[in-house]
Amino acid sequence: MSPHDRKPVLYRNGSVYSAADPFATAMLVTGDTVAWVGSEHAAASLADSSMEVIDLQGALIAPGFVDSHFHTTETGLALTSLDLTEVDSLGELLELVAKAAASIPGTIMGNGWDESRWSERRPPTAAELDNATGGRDVYLVRADVHSAVVSASLAQRLALHTHAGWDNGFVIREAHLAARTAVRSPGAAERATLQRTALDHAAADGIIAVVEMAAPHIAPREDVLSLLSLEGPHPEVLAYWGQAVTSEEELRSVLDGFGGRILGLGGDLNVDGSIGSHTARMRVPYADAPHSSGTAFMHADDVASHLGAATAAGRQAGFHVIGDEGLDTVIAGLEKAAAIHGIEKVRAARHRLEHVEMADDESIRSLVHFGAIVSAQSGFDALWGAPGGLYEQRLGHDRYMPMNRVGSLLNQGVPVCLGSDSPVTRMSPWQSVRACMTHASPEERVSARAAFIAHTRAGWRAVGAGNPLLGQLVPGSPASYAVWEVDELMVQTPDSRVQSWSTDPRAGTPLLPALDTGNEPRCLETVHHGKQLYTRGVLATR
Repeated sequence: MSPHDRKPVLYRNGSVYSAADPFATAMLVTGDTVAWVGSEHAAASLADSSMEVIDLQGALIAPGFVDSHFHTTETGLALTSLDLTEVDSLGELLELVAKAAASIPGTIMGNGWDESRWSERRPPTAAELDNATGGRDVYLVRADVHSAVVSASLAQRLALHTHAGWDNGFVIREAHLAARTAVRSPGAAERATLQRTALDHAAADGIIAVVEMAAPHIAPREDVLSLLSLEGPHPEVLAYWGQAVTSEEELRSVLDGFGGRILGLGGDLNVDGSIGSHTARMRVPYADAPHSSGTAFMHADDVASHLGAATAAGRQAGFHVIGDEGLDTVIAGLEKAAAIHGIEKVRAARHRLEHVEMADDESIRSLVHFGAIVSAQSGFDALWGAPGGLYEQRLGHDRYMPMNRVGSLLNQGVPVCLGSDSPVTRMSPWQSVRACMTHASPEERVSARAAFIAHTRAGWRAVGAGNPLLGQLVPGSPASYAVWEVDELMVQTPDSRVQSWSTDPRAGTPLLPALDTGNEPRCLETVHHGKQLYTRGVLATR
């Protein structure tokens, strides 16, 4: 049903997160537009028989989330393969794989293992996977998706020992790409099913848009074209393509190949790899791998050529960058591009960087200077930032804090949007908001409101969305929102003095769900441009 074919919908008896009225308890939606927000008293006089009236029963309506770094097909694969995210030991992983071998035909695929949580501190070998499965093909991708382990049978069939990055069943770089390509190449029908599965899960988490980070090393061009062509109600897909170019003509040719449906050439265009797989590029070697400083997939001249082509065309470009040396490479490329094309043209292109896990103060000042946008994943800190966690293991005590510096980036003026990098971390926007508030480094913590804006309105601005009202619920804004069952609403900041002041009604601060109750907000309905993407079916119509 088109939004314009539906009766006006009046939500009452709840809370509305709105800058237009921080005390709003009701909202009227007409077609694909928010027509009004206001009080329960006003709603009572507004309601009539021409409207569908929904009793919120205390629920919260808030702008829908934008997941600013997402891998749709990979998420679908993760949701439908062996979940290893909660595995706590090497033995437990081998036991789960052995059980899967007894019931799953074909290649055994799994995702999410993280040996940094295990006492063994190592992944399984190819021989151990063969022993556990009786010689079956096994492909288990690590939590960071930059490496995997494979069985000896699969390795032999694909001759992985002839590829760079092979290490007794553990695969990175070329060896991982060869294994991944062989086992994760779904046909058109299966691909569409996987993509719908991922998007349905996103909608059930209050996500109204995902920013797809497609790239040739992840999946072929057909994958993103299929995603952009999916029919039916689902979160909006905003896609980037991670392919390097060296000229404006080459850039336009690549964009034209997608029919103009790609926002820019960036996203997971890898300057380096990941910390978990020891492939993020570091200024000094890893503490637990002193022979390695990571992998440089691009150098400053490569970065400058790509940025220069995009800047000349007035298009957005960007990179996946994690390590401090990797970020140095990007900044050097920005400097070279600005020297040729001028700083104002570089700033106007609004180039964006994904992850930026290691940024010192000087690097942050450079990002401000060049007008760069950062797409951050606060969930990384929640997973790996605690003492003794992966960051400290890989980098050592003196180097691992602070990481993922959302607070410093925002405070110094870098536009920040938030995403999950699903399936690296599970899509859970409220957990991302909470991770910003409870950062391992107290000086990097930000308020729930700042994190919420980074996960909603800022996501639209980072992709250059034309409507400035996206991400807000005010009269005239798009009807794009989620309805949440919550335990409590409050103002949450890292500073208890501010929190106390902001809860005073005179502050006029819109309230958000309390995220320290032990219960995550539960999504009841998700709507984008007036179209219902998800419903739990519990909202009552009067």
